[in-house]
Amino acid sequence: MNVGIVAQRGNERAATLAGKLRETLRDDTVTVHLDTATAEHLGIDGVDVSRMAENDLVVSIGGDGTFLFSASGAGGTPILGVNLGEVGFLNAVAPEDAVHEVREVVNEYLDSGEIPSREVPRLEATGEGDWSVHPALNEIVVQGAQRGHGQGIDYEIHVDDVEYGSGHADGILVSTPTGSTAYNLSEGGPLVHPSVNGLILTEMCASHPMPPLVFEPNHDVEIRVTNAAFAVVGSDGKQARIDLPETITISVSSEPARIAGPSPTFFEALGKLD
Repeated sequence: MNVGIVAQRGNERAATLAGKLRETLRDDTVTVHLDTATAEHLGIDGVDVSRMAENDLVVSIGGDGTFLFSASGAGGTPILGVNLGEVGFLNAVAPEDAVHEVREVVNEYLDSGEIPSREVPRLEATGEGDWSVHPALNEIVVQGAQRGHGQGIDYEIHVDDVEYGSGHADGILVSTPTGSTAYNLSEGGPLVHPSVNGLILTEMCASHPMPPLVFEPNHDVEIRVTNAAFAVVGSDGKQARIDLPETITISVSSEPARIAGPSPTFFEALGKLD
């Protein structure tokens, strides 16, 4: 079995725990691969995060940002999230329980060849210009080069070929339930329980906004952007510059993310938003 471990960059506690997990797990049946930065900190060889999908399990140690970073390279490999003392929306395992919980998942795989996990959707964005961005666990954002007065984008939004909204805005955000507590919430979008089978569309500081829309994920969303020299499409914080005019299609990726281990208590985790 191959286990990948990604620790929060620059965090001594995370790196120390990663090293402890590596020493605890390594035996004739388990090979452990640490991300490059963590491995360098510990004085050993590591692998790039983009190769984490080559493992049977990925362990993320840190906050939700570290989990998203791990997920960017994990593909369909189950991810187990370890927090560093504060319950997050993606990291349900406490640091003091990490060795036990990871060993339980490893033993399950060695016994059955499978890792129990729950699927969560990811979003993808494509354009007429034959480009795409990396699938997003939280959100896809289409925005202007800068935010604020005199910036932003002119746009039309179509859902299933019917116009939903148009005008000028700082940007347009489409989120998964997993991401509803992140960028979506800061833009006035609703909190959505992770068990809800839906997506959220939120206009960002629009001139004539529609209310945020929660809709089933089988609907097609197209965003036509016409003005300015270029727009920016962001996927979980990673940005790509897109020449205009362009029509961006946002849809659910064919490959969901898979989360292993215990489920976070959603309403308990909401406390960190206070």
